[in-house]
Amino acid sequence: MDTLILIEPGSSSSLEISPDAPPNAVEAALIAGYALRDAGAESAAEASFCAAMAADPSNAEARGALASLLAELGRCGEAAGHFRVAAELEPSRAEWQYGLAGALARTGESAAALDVWSRLLERRPDNAMVHRALARLYASSGRSGEAIDHFREALFLDAGDADTAVEFADALIASGDPLSAVEALQPILRRSPELAAGHLVVGRAWLELGERKKAIDALRHCLAADPADPATAQALIDRIEGDFTETMSQAYVRALFDRYAERFDDDLTIRLKYQAPQVLRTMVDQIRGGGADKPALLDILDVGCGTGLAGVAFRSLAGRLHGSDLAPRMVEKARQRGVYDYLEVADLGEGIARTPAAWDLVVAADVLVYVGDLAPAMRAAALGLRPGGLFCASVEQGVEKGGGDGFALGPARRYTHSPAYIRRTAAEAGLDLIVLEEAIPRWEKGQPVSGLVFAARRP
Repeated sequence: MDTLILIEPGSSSSLEISPDAPPNAVEAALIAGYALRDAGAESAAEASFCAAMAADPSNAEARGALASLLAELGRCGEAAGHFRVAAELEPSRAEWQYGLAGALARTGESAAALDVWSRLLERRPDNAMVHRALARLYASSGRSGEAIDHFREALFLDAGDADTAVEFADALIASGDPLSAVEALQPILRRSPELAAGHLVVGRAWLELGERKKAIDALRHCLAADPADPATAQALIDRIEGDFTETMSQAYVRALFDRYAERFDDDLTIRLKYQAPQVLRTMVDQIRGGGADKPALLDILDVGCGTGLAGVAFRSLAGRLHGSDLAPRMVEKARQRGVYDYLEVADLGEGIARTPAAWDLVVAADVLVYVGDLAPAMRAAALGLRPGGLFCASVEQGVEKGGGDGFALGPARRYTHSPAYIRRTAAEAGLDLIVLEEAIPRWEKGQPVSGLVFAARRP
């Protein structure tokens, strides 16, 4: 008959356990194994747990203890197998299920881990830890929407968990909503200013939003606290301070207009006297030579469509009218208007260039003020237009209407463009600029905004 060897804590001697040993011997092996593990003698602890498990293969505690030790040692594949058996032997003990899910996740078996966590959640929907684990798995697999839902539920169940709040904010940034990330963390950072990881995430969020000064302030707060990741924080500061170009990120524009969607129409049409769509429609009709009497046969793309004000202006000219916008809530508002044949969430260049030579007319009403560099937009238009097609847009001018050859970010965080710059970027993209004239696209602070409208044709 084989015997099993149990090494006692702090001793070089061993205890022999036969396979038919009484239960108290198995318990003694477990107690010794836990003591050895706590003393840092992992190999001896493993031997003790194996001895207990071999003496009584149906003992779930022995399996689970061995699995936990193996997981601590990074042997997660082996740990998962023992956790699985322990869970089968003692299905009511959630500890083994938690261990199994964690081991599976660490070995890259995300689908299997999700299955285990989901079954645990069915048993205890109010378990914040399970929601947190599911959120982390979804976040690691790029499923940020589902991650956000579970992080939000975990925070509802455990509102004081600052670490989960930081992870939640991180998932919001990954989903393209950095402004919500800032809003989620700011109250926590007011209560816990020493939370370095929170300041780091806020710094990243402000950077995504193009708020360079706020980003640097947050990152310096991170370094002043007990730094969670000082190398990352300092690298981000160096990157910001070394970049002297003013940029406006897609995340900033998306956040701005998603929050603006509900009051957008009233603000523009009443308070700001917005008329860019009507000005562009008049210009297009003049180019076409009395276009109002022509049949509605044009394929038209309205980029940066917002809530659809330009769509209303151009619907009667369109045989097919598509709209695209970076902000999902704006697209939903445009859909409710019912004037478009198709709508999608897309950035300006992607929306135009996705279908080459597909459009007779591309309209960008009050959109390029959030772009700055027009060269990519001009190139996209050249690709997306059919021969003879038009790219028609409105921009704002700087104070010196005729001077300069470039663009600048104004105090209202809207770009201004010079006429010379529009001519140059159109020509470089291979477009013929056929109209460039002054216009008033909107009012601001009771005064008309100095603007330009242009039409560029693909030869």
